[in-house]
Amino acid sequence: MKAIKIGTKVEIYNDTVMTYNELPARAYIVRFEKMTGFYLDEYADIQVNEDKIYGEHMKKVQKVLCAYGKFDRNLGVILSGAKGIGKSMFAKLLSVEAIRKGIPIIVVDQYIPGIASYIEAIDQGVMVLFDEFDKTFGDVRPSEGEVEPQAALLSLFDGISQGKKLFVITCNDIRKLNDFIVNRPGRFHYHFRFDYPSADEIRTYLYDKLGETHYHEIESIVAFSRKVDLNYDCLRAIVFEVNNGESFHSAVEDLNIINLSQERYNFTIYFKNGAPMYAQNRNVDFFTDEEIRICFAEDDYNEILTVGFWIADSEYDVKKNCAVVAGDKLKITYDEDYEEEYVRKVKKLIIDHLEIRKMREKSLHYAV
Repeated sequence: MKAIKIGTKVEIYNDTVMTYNELPARAYIVRFEKMTGFYLDEYADIQVNEDKIYGEHMKKVQKVLCAYGKFDRNLGVILSGAKGIGKSMFAKLLSVEAIRKGIPIIVVDQYIPGIASYIEAIDQGVMVLFDEFDKTFGDVRPSEGEVEPQAALLSLFDGISQGKKLFVITCNDIRKLNDFIVNRPGRFHYHFRFDYPSADEIRTYLYDKLGETHYHEIESIVAFSRKVDLNYDCLRAIVFEVNNGESFHSAVEDLNIINLSQERYNFTIYFKNGAPMYAQNRNVDFFTDEEIRICFAEDDYNEILTVGFWIADSEYDVKKNCAVVAGDKLKITYDEDYEEEYVRKVKKLIIDHLEIRKMREKSLHYAV
């Protein structure tokens, strides 16, 4: 039997009770029971099973831990981006390295009123990981009289709590983050934005993961990735099917990678004897078997030239990193009602080819 006194209160426990001056360096998850309140439960060991880490994950992990060691206050890190493109992998890598340095990990996967005060009371250097923060805290509507969940955490993030802490939040939709979190480097010093892998990164991944007998499928997969955003979850599924004998074209028809909405593309038509013309941000179904028609304008209003083509005639150009349709595959029509002299001038242009580039998400960081 063990008797533990907290203030004037004495509680009786069995002989399995162990006491520590500090939390041992491992992973825990915050839990709550109505009768006893908050407590930490041991979390499953966090492991990284990938034999190769792609991108600059490890470099940025070390950057975070180095900064945390030098900070004299809390350090916050935001990991944002679409699903399946590396946020969880980064969080795992950071957790593993933090534990190696003797820093316990506390996982928060749900909002419970009062949780900020509980975490604040932990008088020790710890890493607190809020997984899918935009859902667990951003989508929660507080009860009447309660503080908004994210606002309740602001004083915790500010750095006035006990024990220097490393706060890490993952989120898919940054629009759901409180305005006092985004663009507030005093609270969250780093914001790592995770983008879809580039053509070269996908190519490297496929050469690593596919059997050599399936290397002939690689360029088809890369070309597909320039039409549709593929995350590493999608690539992993494609690799599994192809390595098991499915052709890529057959595999993608059955996988949970579907055409839910039309994507947006930028089109550029090049001439052999004139400046190119552009059609930006056009909503197109790149998987239709019907003719696609794109209008090119002299300015934002006057469409003078229309290009018709079929997707089957497009080819992925490795050097240009985009889909290309040769000039002899294009069907050109002109707006004969426009200024006769200008139409005549445009008709003299000799079509070379059409380039099609999928629009990528705008970078959130400033280019300096």
